[in-house]
Amino acid sequence: MAVGGRFGPLIGAIDEGTSSARFLVFAANTGEVLTYHQVEILQHCPREGWVEQDPMDILSAVRDCMDKAVDNLHKLDIDPADIKAIGITNQRESTIIWDPKSGKPLNNAILWLDVRTTDTVDQVLAQVRDHNQNYLKPLCGLPVSTYFSALKVRWLMDNVPQVKQAMKEKSCYFGTVDTWLIWNLTGGKDGGLHITDVTNASRTMLMNIKTLKWDNTLCKFFGIPMEVLPDIRSSSEIYGYITEGCLQGLPISGCLGDQQSALVGQMCFKKGQAKNTLGTGAFMLYNTGTAVVHSNHGLLTTVAYRMGKDAAPVYALEGSVAICGVIMKWLRDNLKIIDNVTDTHKIAEETSRAGKVYFVPAFAGLYAPYWRKDARRCVIG
Repeated sequence: MAVGGRFGPLIGAIDEGTSSARFLVFAANTGEVLTYHQVEILQHCPREGWVEQDPMDILSAVRDCMDKAVDNLHKLDIDPADIKAIGITNQRESTIIWDPKSGKPLNNAILWLDVRTTDTVDQVLAQVRDHNQNYLKPLCGLPVSTYFSALKVRWLMDNVPQVKQAMKEKSCYFGTVDTWLIWNLTGGKDGGLHITDVTNASRTMLMNIKTLKWDNTLCKFFGIPMEVLPDIRSSSEIYGYITEGCLQGLPISGCLGDQQSALVGQMCFKKGQAKNTLGTGAFMLYNTGTAVVHSNHGLLTTVAYRMGKDAAPVYALEGSVAICGVIMKWLRDNLKIIDNVTDTHKIAEETSRAGKVYFVPAFAGLYAPYWRKDARRCVIG
């Protein structure tokens, strides 16, 4: 890698999450975070169970974070030219459909924890013997659930006329958040790259977990034309170059879904190693090596990473919990029983444990291992 300034070569990282976007700058040789900037992204909940974001807000937040982080580098007397490459990590499953000619989204992004597709799940399972939600698991590693992208695309096709028409004409693009960002940052309607990485593709229910390609059987099952899907790439290669802003000309050379990115960040490269992340939701990933392992206990089979075009894919088992840290926001903004999320620790310390009160945070149903879309939040005791 090329020699940089006093910190050596630097790496920029776009971290686009459920509630905010960040851009961080690392020293490549030490892993030290030299600076970052973070922007909250507004969520819209027009109906109970619906969770949306404006794709333009997502893009604007990422651009703002990149600009502000570069400003910070100047203040620290660090040359932004020392940044040699950009990586992307993103909230998974969240679904965006847009017009590649205008660059405009056809609908708000439907986020991963949105449960509007409950009826869509029922309609899909009506095609399946015994309504078996694991019917497609041998192909894609995932149960039929409100969680995954294919159900969100199907809902948009059934409920948003302009999406239905664009899909019929095959004149729109589908993408998860990584695809939307890469397309815009590499040129947008003027030649932007319509791609995704294998970890994000593995969360759509449209990719074959073994071939790592879009699967004709899966696409036909959901009625989604393959022509609107992005090209699938590895997690580590030079995809293209940024065509705008203060980091113009830099290569985008890495992409991972956020939980797979955490697995890599925690150095879980050996079979049998695992990580657990507590964020908006909670997610445990267990490295199964190059073997595709299917769980009989409600875990997902997913791609952990593929470090290069010619590298073998590494797989993982995943236990997903939809609602975790976001409960703190609910306590603050909805119940208004705290002013700051840090207050919860003090309240817990002052509260008697003798009451045995249980809270089931099933705001988005229950994920692993139950996969109950009909579960609802409750307080018991």
